[in-house]
Amino acid sequence: IILFLLMATAFMGYVLPWGQMSFWGATVITNLLSAIPSLGVKIVTWIWGGFAVDNATLTRFYTFHFLLPFIILMMTMIHLLFLHQTGSNNPLGLNSNLDKIPFHPFFVFKDLIGFI
Repeated sequence: IILFLLMATAFMGYVLPWGQMSFWGATVITNLLSAIPSLGVKIVTWIWGGFAVDNATLTRFYTFHFLLPFIILMMTMIHLLFLHQTGSNNPLGLNSNLDKIPFHPFFVFKDLIGFI
């Protein structure tokens, strides 16, 4: 889900310069959603804000491009919370308590270095 949100943010940023490539990119990619049975055309009309790619589309894409990083950040923090509370999958069923490293301060420091 986070990957698809990242791709959506990048696509909406691609449309923002509003040149010929951006216009036709928005037209083609959003029209792909019209292939969804019975809802596709309604979704495309909602995304476009009308019946064609226009200024309303650009305004919506700018708004989504601004808001999606906050949603991605929230989902990433929830993901990290659940991952570090419960741990990763253990398909072999081995006792992994012997190898555990506490999340705080070791992984917090490592994540902070990664952000820098």
